[in-house]
Amino acid sequence: MGSSTATQSSSSYDLSFKILLIGDSGVGKSSLLLSFISNAVDDITPTIGVDFKIKTLTVGGKRLKLTIWDTAGQEKFRTLTSSYFRGAQGIILVYDVTRRDTFTNLSDVWAKEVELYCTNEDCVKMLVGNKVDRESERAVSREEGVALAKELGSLFLECSAKTRANVEQCFEELTLKVGAVFSLLTVEFNRDVTFNVRLFIDLLNGQLN
Repeated sequence: MGSSTATQSSSSYDLSFKILLIGDSGVGKSSLLLSFISNAVDDITPTIGVDFKIKTLTVGGKRLKLTIWDTAGQEKFRTLTSSYFRGAQGIILVYDVTRRDTFTNLSDVWAKEVELYCTNEDCVKMLVGNKVDRESERAVSREEGVALAKELGSLFLECSAKTRANVEQCFEELTLKVGAVFSLLTVEFNRDVTFNVRLFIDLLNGQLN
């Protein structure tokens, strides 16, 4: 799977996916996104309200536009960020493996937000444990993460925005799963391009198997 960054008014694409990052403040959502988009690993300030970035991926010769929305985790922004669930095809629920409260809040708070506000029944969810580079401070085991992901019907991955371990895999695996669900595909026909969605799903399934 090839990739490249893109601006808001960038070149053509064949499919457009909306991805949402949610979770408590300070778990590293913005760092994960920045690491994926620009390979940067610098510390950044907490998101105020909502931000987004765009990146294109190439799969099977087709260009996918990912619009990735980074939401603030603070409760005071909850009303604002809830509206951004609408139309999301993929949702990444992030917790900090060194802070147990951020893990328990996934089921106590964030999973309920998804159930309440997400408008796509087939939306693909991924549970992500961030900051595995701080292994000595770990407060949530990998096994607990796997168990919660199974309970929520989500994919699961642990990663580190700081070292970039599994960061690309996180977004790319989610994208592949979204692309394999026919009801989630938003087709964009660009100029003379004729695009067979079923064929694209077959291509994705070939990469997933």
